[in-house]
Amino acid sequence: MKPTIRPLVVDLDGTLVRTDILLESAIRYCKLNGLRSIIIPFWLIRGKAYLKAHLAEQISLDVKQLPYNQSVITYLEHEKSHRPLVLATASHQIYAKQIADHLKLFDRVIASDQRTNLSSSNKRDQLVALFGKHGFDYIGNSYDDLTVWQSAEKAILVDPDPGLNKLVKNQGNYGGLINSRSPLVKTLFMALRPHQWLKNLLLFIPLLTSHNFFNPELIFNTLVAFLLFSMSASSGYLFNDLLDLDSDRHHQRKKQRPFASGELPLHVGIISAPLLFLVAVGISVMLLPKLFTIILILYFIMTLLYSQWLKQIMSIDTIVLATLYTLRILGGTYVCNLIPSFWILAFSIFLFFSLAMVKRYAELFDNRSKGKNEKAMGRGYFPADLDIISNLGSASGYLSVMVLALYIQDDKTIMLYQTPEILWLACPVLLFWISRVWILTHRGEMHDDPVLFAIKDRESLLSGVAFTAIFILAMMI
Repeated sequence: MKPTIRPLVVDLDGTLVRTDILLESAIRYCKLNGLRSIIIPFWLIRGKAYLKAHLAEQISLDVKQLPYNQSVITYLEHEKSHRPLVLATASHQIYAKQIADHLKLFDRVIASDQRTNLSSSNKRDQLVALFGKHGFDYIGNSYDDLTVWQSAEKAILVDPDPGLNKLVKNQGNYGGLINSRSPLVKTLFMALRPHQWLKNLLLFIPLLTSHNFFNPELIFNTLVAFLLFSMSASSGYLFNDLLDLDSDRHHQRKKQRPFASGELPLHVGIISAPLLFLVAVGISVMLLPKLFTIILILYFIMTLLYSQWLKQIMSIDTIVLATLYTLRILGGTYVCNLIPSFWILAFSIFLFFSLAMVKRYAELFDNRSKGKNEKAMGRGYFPADLDIISNLGSASGYLSVMVLALYIQDDKTIMLYQTPEILWLACPVLLFWISRVWILTHRGEMHDDPVLFAIKDRESLLSGVAFTAIFILAMMI
């Protein structure tokens, strides 16, 4: 193939698609095979080409849902009208051909096979053999492409590092730049889901219920615990988003998440996720009680198990979610060196099990409204389960009100308050809020995580203020 018109050669990973196909296939292999994934390093020892071939043979990717760079595709559609397009990629030829068949843009596909990893100098040599030195233009994004650009007539860059952009400009064949990504730090911060850190305010409940809110040492320890739990939670969110790439891309809202959309490179998450957790544990070991560190580690392990397996098991998923909330309260208890309260832990389990069921109901309601009757993707429920989920969730919510009533009547509680009778007013407030949440969910108006919904909903905020005021009045009057 030696056309008289200079072809445009296009890289795949990070250029045509805003992801890394090797990392995608490896992550999916780990998700599907669990502990058997230990074989991956042994495949890598035999070379990247061998690794890519084995992953491609065993892992299928939905190429229709990959995060394509629309700016690049628009550019290629314009170029195709007057010259050949060639897809040249270090990804395995199985994936490359599937992508080319889907896009219908390319005249030729050159890719890795079991013997050759078509990257860097290997890609340059093959392109020079086909088109001659300076007989093609090349569009890519990484430092591995430098040697290819040196043999190209024009070098076009897609979302490069600033340093790489400068190096290519100095070569003298700079052909343009396509920028499509937001700043890395901003996107990473979004992936950490900082809005979810509000859930870690549960750590302060033992401090407040024990009336130690003027103890500076306990306040400092609880603030540190809040920071560490937030780091650990964000680490879990990163792992979850990496493992859920495929299912997130099939979800109307979740497909916009940084990894699923390709806005954040996968390797950033692979590095950041374990680093955040290890730093959190290290600080906890140095500054906080040992029992809190155990709770922090247990929380993280349960988060990973939930992301990998447990969220697919009916009922187990919601019990685990309720347990994760309760672990926050237990962590707050241990960080203050307090004895765990049976009533508070029981209240937490029942309340958050109810809210977990709200979340499942909302997801299934949305599926049913779209005419879907099959099992929800990545979950253990069918839309036909809506009635039983509603019954279980609302019953659990009302049980939390019963536990609150029993807590108010407990002898230890009576000793903590000047006028404990006032606490009974908290029961109708909680009854109102739980009933309202479930009624809105039945109407299909619950579009967020119910905890985050409560933070943004006016009636929920007023209920929270009233609930808190009741406890303050009972303590002061």
